[in-house]
This record gives sequence, structure tokens and C-alpha cells, in this order.
Amino acid sequence: MDFLRPADWEEALALKAAHPDAVPLAGGTDLMVELNFARRRPERLLDLGRVPGLRSWHEDREAGTVVLGASVPFSEIVARLRPRLPALALASHTVGSPQIRNRGSVGGNLGTASPAGDAHPALLASGARVEAASVRGTRLIPVEEFFLGPKRNALAPDELIRAVHVTAARGPQQFAKVGTRNAMVIAVCAFSLALDPAARTVRTGIGSAAPTPVRATAAEEFLTGVLEEGGHWESRRPVPPAAAGEFARLATTACAPIDDVRGTAAYRRHAIRVLARRTLHWTWAAHAADPAPRGDAACA
Repeated sequence: MDFLRPADWEEALALKAAHPDAVPLAGGTDLMVELNFARRRPERLLDLGRVPGLRSWHEDREAGTVVLGASVPFSEIVARLRPRLPALALASHTVGSPQIRNRGSVGGNLGTASPAGDAHPALLASGARVEAASVRGTRLIPVEEFFLGPKRNALAPDELIRAVHVTAARGPQQFAKVGTRNAMVIAVCAFSLALDPAARTVRTGIGSAAPTPVRATAAEEFLTGVLEEGGHWESRRPVPPAAAGEFARLATTACAPIDDVRGTAAYRRHAIRVLARRTLHWTWAAHAADPAPRGDAACA
């Protein structure tokens, strides 16, 4: 096995162009498991550990986003970005152990493209975009277009993930997942919800309940209509129980779960229904308790 170790980003792109089969290695929390259990034996590894800038983040105030370098660890998101990216911070807190959170990253999570990736529902709900780069140039891929199938993503063979552009929160956000225990567990299923009172929009993300992470667009459209027609954004009155129930039911229609060792398809549908209603209750309670519109305050 060849071990390629670029010193900077330009060299990394050149090596990836010359060796499209080279597998990127950053935190290694997914890849090393596959290597240790002989599930993969790539001919080349592309170690990105020395490439500067991949472990840093910054705010793009003009775009209203937080730009995360591909190797920013989950522990950094938990410690420093909860006010700006609350759903992603909640999801990051559920990843593995403290040691795993110190190594694992959103970029690595995306590259693996597992349907059960903990960051994916929050990225979908937040409207993130993946910055993919190659010697040919750079492009931004909406995260809902990034997942092509189980462990398959939209990167071209010569592309690497450089950063993830995540829209900073303009309202309450939540993330919740179901597992066999509270820590160090792969999600049976997960759900994320983001409200934007200024734009009057609702976004969702579902994990581990379909071949890829997905948004529940029918549920989003239904709840958006209920909130608008009922004047709930201004009045902050509770969402009617019947409407909350229908939102949760519609969320399950986005799912296409399977039976596996972690849970049955029927259980996953039931759990998504519960999580959808629960996160709606939490986010709406937060909106009702905050009379001032957030606007761009999250990026201040």
C-alpha cells in the first residue's frame, strides 16, 4: 500500500488527480475500522493530516454561513459553534466517544456517505453545501444532492472535500437520534429540524431511515403552510396537535427503511414519527420563548 503525504492543498489535489483511486485519510475514524477488519485494501492512501487550513473555520458574514474546513473535528463544533450551528453541534455531541470526536470531522462523515452519518440530518436541515475541489477547479454541491446511495457520494474521482458551508442558524434548531444506548452507538434513526422565522421556512433532515440521508419535503411544505395560514409565526401560538401529528406522519413518508441488526423498518418509521413530533415541540417552544427575531444575530 502506497502512503501519499502532501504538504499543502495544491499538492494534495495534484496527487488526487494523478491517483484517482487514492483514498483520503484525515481523522481515520471510519477508514481505519475498515482497514483493521480487512473490509478495504486500497492501493494508496492520501494522508491529509499535514495540509494546513483544513482544521480551521471562519464565518462568511456576507453569505450568512460558517465555513468549516473538511478536517474541523466534531469536538471543536461542540465547544465553539453551538450558538451558530445548534443542530450540528447537537449531532456532533452524539458522535462516538471524546476521542472519536477529537479526530472525526464533518468532511470525513460526508466522504463516507453512510446513511447513518450523525452530521447528515443536521446538514440537510441547515441547508449546507459541500465545497469540492480538484485541479480543474472548485464547485459547491448542495448537501441534498451529495448523497447518491449507501456510502456513495457525488465527488468526481479527482475531487476532494475542502470545506462545508453551513448556513448559520436564524432560528431554533434541534437534532435527536435513537440508538441502543446514549453514547458510542450508530443511529437506528435520526431527525433534525430547523426553523427560520425571518424567512418563514422549515427544513428537515432524516438519517438511517433510507438508502441515503433525506429531507422530508412533504412534511416541510405542510408545516410551512400551517404556520403561515394560522399566523403562528407572529402570534407564536402552539402548533395544533392535529397539525403536529400530520407533520410527523408526513415525515415518515420520506423514509424507505430496512430491517437490520440495529432495528426493523417498522420501528424506524415509528421512531421517526416520534422524533419529528418531539423536535417540532422543542423548536416551537424555543421560538415562542424568544420574542425578538434573530435575523443575523447568530453570526454576530
